[in-house]
Amino acid sequence: MNNPTIVISGTGLFTPAELITNEELVESFNKYAERFNSSHHDQIGRGDLEAIPLSSVEFIEKASGITKRYVIDKRGILDPEVMAPQIAERTNDQQSLQCEISVAAAQQALEGANRQGGEIDAVIVACSNMQRPYPAMAIEVQEAIGAQGFAYDMNVACSSATFGMQAAYNAIISGSASRVLVVNPEICSAHLDWEDRDCHFIFGDVCTAIILERESEALSDHRWEILGTKLSTQYSNNIRNNFGFLNRCDPAGIGKPDKLFKQNGRKVFKEVCPMVAQLITDHLGELNIKTSDLSRMWLHQANLSMNRLISKKVLGKEPTEQEAPVILNHYANTSSAGSIIAFHLYNADLKNGDLGIICSFGAGYSIGSIIIKKQM
Repeated sequence: MNNPTIVISGTGLFTPAELITNEELVESFNKYAERFNSSHHDQIGRGDLEAIPLSSVEFIEKASGITKRYVIDKRGILDPEVMAPQIAERTNDQQSLQCEISVAAAQQALEGANRQGGEIDAVIVACSNMQRPYPAMAIEVQEAIGAQGFAYDMNVACSSATFGMQAAYNAIISGSASRVLVVNPEICSAHLDWEDRDCHFIFGDVCTAIILERESEALSDHRWEILGTKLSTQYSNNIRNNFGFLNRCDPAGIGKPDKLFKQNGRKVFKEVCPMVAQLITDHLGELNIKTSDLSRMWLHQANLSMNRLISKKVLGKEPTEQEAPVILNHYANTSSAGSIIAFHLYNADLKNGDLGIICSFGAGYSIGSIIIKKQM
C-alpha cells in the first residue's frame, strides 16, 4: 500500500514589534564594558581579571552578517545595568507569552492553508527553549486555537522545526493525525548572554508556524509536496546551555555563564559545515535528485559564512541570493525558526515542479533535512 502524499499547506510568521540595530547594540554593550573595566581597574591591572573588549558594528557584521534583530523587549537589553530582556511573569490564568506568539503565527498559517483551528488534530511546539516544563506549551496552543487530538513539546535546539516537521509527517503517514500544526516560538533573547562580546549580537526573537496534511485533503492555493525527510545527530559540547531545574540543587552554579547560551564558534563552523553538506548531498542522492535540480535551499540562519560554505559545497559553486536566500541580516539567528522564515518569505516565485530543501542544524549536533516539490 502506497503512503499518502503529504504537503506543506500553510506557513505563518510572527515578528516582534521592537527592533535593535547593530549601532544601538554596540553603544549599549560598550557602555557596559567600559563600566565593568573601570570598576575592576585594579583586578585587571594585577592580571586577576580580564578586561572586557569593546564591540563594534564592523566586528559583528564580519563575524555573522547580522545587521539587526527583532526582540520581545528592547529596553532591558539596551540598559547597561540590566543587559537582559525584562518580560513580566504572567499569572496561570493568563495566556503564556510563547502561546501568544504561537497563536499569532498559527493563525497566519491556518489562513494560508484555508483551515480553521478546529480542523487541526495535532500540535507540536518545537523550539530551543520552553518557558516552562509543564503543562506542555503545545497543549496550551491546542486549546487556544481550538484544535482537536493531541499536542506535545519537543526540543532539538536549532533543528527543532525540521525535526518537528518529520514528526508531523510520520504522524500523518501512520494515521494518528490527519493535519498537524508545528510552531516554533523562539524567544532567544532570554537565553542569550548579552554581556558576552562574542555572542551578544547573535540572536533575535520570532515565531514561525507550518501546517502539514494529506495532499488529497488540502485546500490551500499553494502546496509543497514532501518528497523525503532525513535527520542526524552527533553529540557535542561546542554549543551548550546548562539551565535547568537541577540548578537549584547546587547554589554554586546559580547565575553562572553556562546557564545561558555558550558556544565554541570556530569548532562549530569547522565541524558542522561539512556534516550538513554531506547530509544534504546524501539525502538528495537517496531520492535520485541532482544538486543541479535544486531551485532553492532554505538553510538555518545562524551565520552568513556557514550558509555560503554549505551551499557552495552542495551546489559546487557560489550560491546566488535566489538559490540560498538570507534573512539573518534582518532577523539574526532565530534558532529553529530561521529556515522556516526563509521558506515563508522566499518561495512564492517558484513554479510547479521546482525542488527545494529546508535544512536546519545546530546544537546536539543535530541536522534536519526536508526535501520538497512545488505542486501549485
